[in-house]
Parts: sequence; C-alpha cells; structure tokens
Amino acid sequence: MAAAKTTKYIFVTGGVTSSLGKGIISASLAKLLQARGFSVTIQKFDPYINIDPGTLNPYEHGECYVTDDGAETDLDLGHYERFLNRPTSQANNVTTGRIYYNVITKERKGDFLGKTVQVVPHITDEIKRNIYLLGETGKYDIVITEIGGCVGDIESLPFIEAVRQAKWDLGPNNYLVIHLTLIPYLKAAGELKTKPTQHSVKQLLESGIQPDILVCRSQHHLPNDIRKKLALFCNVQINSVIEAMDADTIYDVPLLMRKEKLDERVLAKLKLPAKSEPKIDQWKEFLGKLKNPTSEVNIGLIGKYVELPDAYKSIVESFVHAGAVNECSVNLKCISSEAIENGDINIILDDLDGILVAPGFGERGIEGKISAVEYTRENKIPFFGICLGMQCSVIEFARNVLKIKDAASTEMMPETKNPVIDLMEDQKNIKDMGGTMRLGAYDCEIKKGSKVHSIYGKLKIQERHRHRYEFNNKYKERFEKAGMIATGINPDTNLVEIVELKDHPWFIGVQYHPELKSTVLNPQPLFVSFIRAALNHKRQNNN
Repeated sequence: MAAAKTTKYIFVTGGVTSSLGKGIISASLAKLLQARGFSVTIQKFDPYINIDPGTLNPYEHGECYVTDDGAETDLDLGHYERFLNRPTSQANNVTTGRIYYNVITKERKGDFLGKTVQVVPHITDEIKRNIYLLGETGKYDIVITEIGGCVGDIESLPFIEAVRQAKWDLGPNNYLVIHLTLIPYLKAAGELKTKPTQHSVKQLLESGIQPDILVCRSQHHLPNDIRKKLALFCNVQINSVIEAMDADTIYDVPLLMRKEKLDERVLAKLKLPAKSEPKIDQWKEFLGKLKNPTSEVNIGLIGKYVELPDAYKSIVESFVHAGAVNECSVNLKCISSEAIENGDINIILDDLDGILVAPGFGERGIEGKISAVEYTRENKIPFFGICLGMQCSVIEFARNVLKIKDAASTEMMPETKNPVIDLMEDQKNIKDMGGTMRLGAYDCEIKKGSKVHSIYGKLKIQERHRHRYEFNNKYKERFEKAGMIATGINPDTNLVEIVELKDHPWFIGVQYHPELKSTVLNPQPLFVSFIRAALNHKRQNNN
C-alpha cells in the first residue's frame, strides 16, 4: 500500500497501564515540532467497536469532542487543538468500529470480488489507508498517530499489526515508534522498577515492532543507571530514554519534553533538519501568567456528570486559558445539579463569583439546573449557560418572569403545552441516535450593540454545535419584551444561538459549545469575559 513519501510518520503506543497520557505526550511533541517550523497534525486510533464516541456515556469515555466538520470524536482531539491551535477533522479520529464498518460496506458491495475477507490483509489495509490519509493531503511534514489502549490488549492487535506493516510501506527514515510506559516506584523497597517496561517492550517486539524512543512516566527522576538498564534491556539508545515526570499542569509537558530533548531525538531519527530552536515564547508567557495569578475567583460548574471531570474537559481547560488571560486563578467547584434539588441552594452556591450551567442530555438533574439559573438571575451573579444550560435559562425565565408555569422542553416533557424548547424540525423523524444531531460549525449573526457583540468584537461568528433541541421562536417576542433578548441568530435557519438579559451584569446563554474552540494561544472570548465579570462581582461584594 502506497503512502505519501514526503511525510514522516510517528506512532505513539502505550504499555503497562492506560491513562499514562499518550495524548498529552503526542500533543507536546507536536507543539515542539510545530514551534520549529514543521507542519504537524495528530490523529487518534481507538480500539473500541463504537463507530465514534457520540453514543458513549460521559462516565465511560469523558466528553465527546466535536470538530468543525461535525465529527464526534475522542476528547484527546481537544488536547491536539488546544496545543497546536489548529482545527482537527473526522480524519483525525478513527475507531475499530469505523474500520470494520468500512470493510463490511465494501464487502457488501462486492468490492473484494468474492475473496474471503480477513483481518490481515483487509482490516490492516483499511487501518493503513486511514493512517496515510492526512499525509496524502500534502499539508503536513509530520503525522503523529496515537494508538489507543495498551500493547497486549486483544482489541489493539490489528492496529499494532498495521503499524508493523507501515514500516515497510514508509521506509526506515520516514517511520518512528515512541512507546510510553510506566516506571513504578515501590515505596517499601525504595526503588524504581523497570520490569513492567521490559515486559511491555517485549510484547511490542513479539508483534514485530522495535520502539525507537521510550518515554517513561514516573513520580521520581530517572537516575542514569535506570536509563542505562532500560536502554540495554529494551534495545534503545540511552539518549532515547526520555523521562516524563508528573507535572503541575499539562501545559508544562512541552517544556519538560524540550528539556529532555525529545524533539531533537525525533528529528535525528527521522533525518530531519533542526530548522531552528523552538519558538515557544508565547507558551512560556501563558505559563507565567497561569502560575503567577494576581487574583482568584470561585466558579460553580453545575452539571450531572461532575463525578468525572473529564466529562467537561474542554470547559475545564477553557477556564484555565481564560484565567491566565486575566492573571486570575479559577477555583472550579463542580456541583451536582441533583445536589441542588435535594439541598439548600443558598448554602451550596453561597461563595461563588460566577456560575456556569453545563451541557447535558436527559431529565435527571434538570430542575437543579433551572434553580441555579434562577439563583444567578435574582442575585445578579454572572451566569454562563452552554447548550442545555442555555435552554434551562430560557425555561427558568418563562416560568418565573413570563409566569408560564408549565414551560418546559419537549426533551423532558414531551406533552407540555408550552414547549419553549422544542425538537428541531429536521430531527423529528430521526430514529438512529449516532451521528444524527446538529453537529459541527455553523454561522451565527450577532446583534449590533449587544454584550456578545462587545465580547467577540464582530457581527458574524462560527461556533460548533451538538444538540437536537432549540429555542421555540413562537415565544421569542414575549421573551424579548420581558428583557431576555435573542442576540445571536443562525442566518439560514433563524435558530436562536444566543440569549442575554438586559438588566443583569453578565447573563449569557449560548446554544453552541464555545469551549470547543478555546486554545492556549486563542482563549475563547466568552470565557475570558465571564471570568472578568466574576472578578468584578467579587470586588463589588468585597467593597
């Protein structure tokens, strides 16, 4: 199978245990290579059989990240975009389910001319076809491919075999394998242990892959004798044993990898020129502000999946970016909306300088979210509603200001007589749940002179969506007369994208997901403004 000869391919595998941070290592290396002047992209290959994460429970998989082209993807793509400041697409995330779906579809069409369809070569060829897609565009000098799961997992075997085969397609100078592993510390013995890594590399070798570089996660520094031992038993050069210490923040990792010369080792092995020293001054400036805040605010994140912070990963990281811009430490307090339903809201939300009501699906916890909106509106606390959070603000306003006591969303109350939030027209006959929502980037026209106009500084924006329900325009005139203004509208469908309150210091609800576009170098404007409003609220309360 042919591949783009001008593009270099790096494969990142993991061993010993999951959740070591392959995505962060991949993004950090990509950042350093990009900072040297190379064009880089990253893709994630996930071994689960779901076609995409769109139908996965957030408790199972964390958030479902959405790209401009409407792909529901792994949350690691969010890291890729936040580090590289470049959008990803459907091509950047491929699952076992998608691979098998593509092969079976071809088989049903008769594309294999009656041959027996097998894992090798048919499934592995389809994996390789997807590996090479981004390189074949001619846009990238380097494509980094992160292989999900652990070496030795049954479901990962076809991907590992495809990586082995890729070496012969690409040639030795266009192919490199980085293996991320764990060096555990046994407290009782007072020792770092290399045996798990040795076994992990042995499994890779049994699959026909020799790693070129080892990246070793550890809570302790790797002494030289440990590096020598790893180099000897894992058959790598000693300067290709890279230490990856636990960091205070994921945004430290590019600098830690630079200190370990990971980017230099990669360039040397791929026979690429070190064009220049990495230009990471802006990154260092961001870290300086992040680590040296001059103030702090308490922000409440009201949601139904708060036990797993990864369910709101992009929101959490957007607050990190916005906090750094404001030189402010954002103390994020994750609050279950069900806890609000069952507790004293005045005690639960008492010490907050701003409240964000998070996205979500389904009836559970919805009344807690609506109560939180009412609390912010009446107490003039900065409020930010995203997707379902915006819809909750509409329901709350209808019930308590417009006095439509049975106002609801047809998602939660299909038979309501006052559906202020209703199923979008093009969603009404859809039966399949996967990949059928309103997904991806859409235009939004902003009302001149509105608060969001002053925040964005322009009258037309494009943001990413993931929803089935919308503001019911039959009620729009009543809402606007009472002070909740629709300040953002989709020009093609007339869908209300943004609402804000007139007589409130900062009350904005958006139907889209602004958190999906926030990056280190381009923090999302609404988050930046929201933190500024929270700081102002805190100062006024303290005076």
